[in-house]
Amino acid sequence: MKKKKSHKRLIILIFFLLIFGLGILFNASTVISQEQTGKPYYYFFHQLLYGGLLGIICFFIASKINYKIFKKFSLLFFFISLTLCVLVFVPSLGMKYGGAQRWLSLGPITFQPSELLKLGLIIYLAAFFSKNGKNYSSTNKLTTLLPFLTIIAISGGLIALQNDVGTLSLIAIIGFVMYFLSGTKLLNIVIVAFVYILGFLALIKFFPHRIQRIMTFLNPSLDPQGISYQINQALVAIGSGGLTGRGLGHSIQKYNYLPEAMSDSIFAIMAEEIGFIGCLIFIILMALFILEGFKIAQKSNNDFGKLLTCGIVVWFGFQTLINIGAITGLIPLTGIPLPFVSYGSSALIINLVAAGILVNIAKHAN
Repeated sequence: MKKKKSHKRLIILIFFLLIFGLGILFNASTVISQEQTGKPYYYFFHQLLYGGLLGIICFFIASKINYKIFKKFSLLFFFISLTLCVLVFVPSLGMKYGGAQRWLSLGPITFQPSELLKLGLIIYLAAFFSKNGKNYSSTNKLTTLLPFLTIIAISGGLIALQNDVGTLSLIAIIGFVMYFLSGTKLLNIVIVAFVYILGFLALIKFFPHRIQRIMTFLNPSLDPQGISYQINQALVAIGSGGLTGRGLGHSIQKYNYLPEAMSDSIFAIMAEEIGFIGCLIFIILMALFILEGFKIAQKSNNDFGKLLTCGIVVWFGFQTLINIGAITGLIPLTGIPLPFVSYGSSALIINLVAAGILVNIAKHAN
């Protein structure tokens, strides 16, 4: 009975988040949709059909497949996701937008491989750290430390070349937490942290424009019409929303004042239209989803299930924190979508696949 209740609670939370996100996108996308396509709800219906509907189908498929199968094919899945990330640099396949090379254009289909890489990395690390059905990373640091750093370096390097620091940061965090949860020695964690610091310094050296994001974070008034423009407009939107918001559909900032209003900056539009209370409802829903995930991990009867669940939960949790933190000025601005809310069909589909895997793990948990 408990198993069924946990399974049902998780599904209810997932669909509340999905409906909530589609509702916010419905209003946030109208202006840019009208300007770019001549149809005010084009992007909403595109997200609904190609992200929501296909995502729900994938969700139910993933929820029916025994999650242990992913362990057998984890390396293949990870390799495919890496290969797709490489293909974005092929001129005939890759597509650039906003100075970033992150998308594959396959005829009428546009896909962001880095979204698949997040899931592929989590599945592979869960399988890698639970080899032979036990945590073994504490017994021989070279057995896991060097391969782990290699995996993160390859994954992070491809994302860095795509000029996607937000996803790079998220991958680094996911990897770090999963390595910690695998039961490794404290010394290994210190070594990984040191390597991460070196990687951060190298990122600043080879991509010096990133230091401007940090300077903007420290002083948002530094270049109000340039690099600081987005964060300043986001703060205006959040501030004008107040406690209860202007009302659904009554955002002013979405009228070309706030860049990326229906994607990376959509939390600001959410705050403007439904206010602090509405945003708090979303945050509570996401927090309950994450809490339910950790409960599932605790009940799971094998290390692969525990690590896979924790990896997915950490992914959703930190991606939400990074997006909200960046838009509210708590951390440097990064281009990373808000789970279940931001426009992007490939991101929504992968989110729902990951959620489906959680449901399946819940079914098999003790």
